Amino acid sequence: MKTNYNELLPEGVVFSIRQINDMGLIKSDMLKKLIYNQKIEVLKIASKNHISRTALIAYLESNTIPAQTN
Repeated sequence: MKTNYNELLPEGVVFSIRQINDMGLIKSDMLKKLIYNQKIEVLKIASKNHISRTALIAYLESNTIPAQTN
């Protein structure tokens, strides 16, 4: 069974690092490393980094390892 992140994530267009951290998805330190290493797409608004809902879902889907069924 594939996880449907579209249903799990709250509505919104972009999320701040703090919002993603508060959701319990990715810790802010890890997210900053992903941004620094260009592993996740970032939207810069003024001096703040934001992640679009689409980029967040794409990152989660590409890094989800499905459970093996016997």
